[in-house]
Amino acid sequence: MRILLWHVHGSWTTAFVQGGHDYLVPVLPDRGPDGLGRARTWDWPASVREVTPEELRNADLDAVVLQRPTELELVRAWTGRAVGRTLPAVYLEHNAPEPHPVHSRHLLADRDDIPLVHVTHFNQLFWDSGRARTTVIEHGVVDPGPRYSGELPRAAAVVNEPERRGRMVGADLFDDLASAAPLDVFGMAARPSTGTSGVRYLGDLAQDTMHTELARRRLYLHTTRWTSLGLALVEAMHLAMPIVAVAATEAAEAVPDTAGVVSTDIGRLKEAVRRYLDDPEGARMAGKAARVHALERYGLSRFLAGWDRLLQEVIGR
Repeated sequence: MRILLWHVHGSWTTAFVQGGHDYLVPVLPDRGPDGLGRARTWDWPASVREVTPEELRNADLDAVVLQRPTELELVRAWTGRAVGRTLPAVYLEHNAPEPHPVHSRHLLADRDDIPLVHVTHFNQLFWDSGRARTTVIEHGVVDPGPRYSGELPRAAAVVNEPERRGRMVGADLFDDLASAAPLDVFGMAARPSTGTSGVRYLGDLAQDTMHTELARRRLYLHTTRWTSLGLALVEAMHLAMPIVAVAATEAAEAVPDTAGVVSTDIGRLKEAVRRYLDDPEGARMAGKAARVHALERYGLSRFLAGWDRLLQEVIGR
């Protein structure tokens, strides 16, 4: 298959392009949001090829994976084809419903010609998807391997743009949680203007480097209140890190009891952080359980097989 998709979510796309297809990724001279092209900090195979809007006009496409509302018009303008009619399409919704948790109606709610794919069962349950055909294909990741050493008595978190996104990603919790263990925050624009001495903002790293650095920390901290399940959490479980997570959205489904602590009680979360800090062996055992669970539930083969089935159905093969 020849599949068109925009580079929107680097970690998700890294898993998706591991399939046995050709992937066309739009590129523009400014490499802005509509033409970011190939990834710079993720490792993508040669089957991912950059294409300009002009090249797309005559491209032989089997399907398009849409991820943003603007892409419906971009497909029409750049390919001359109508999504869902002359070009088979699916719409991948990465996010939890906004602006309201239960009264947000999806833009595809009045259409039944484009399947709507959610990345978690929580998102499928909470979005008002109307008459759109919906399915869930849970995240998959390229296994980084069990790198955990936990040698640094610190917690790690991956949060993109914590200053801008604030309470949504739990950035307001950092200082309090850092009273239980020093906290290192990785991620794009992870350089807020405030923070205690217990919080360090280390910025964005190449994926492989970040995995190595995460695995040196004693535990992974997931503070998100209202976003979709962060892929960094799934990657941390693959690394064999123990997890301490705010019990919001899909986290309670993703992290079994054997792999860590998931709670809405900040006191209980801080207690778990301290316990893992003081008990390296207990942390290691929880991390091993996290990896076993992640490989089974979020393994790459299950993820790619699910997408192959859906795309073959849409294309009519």
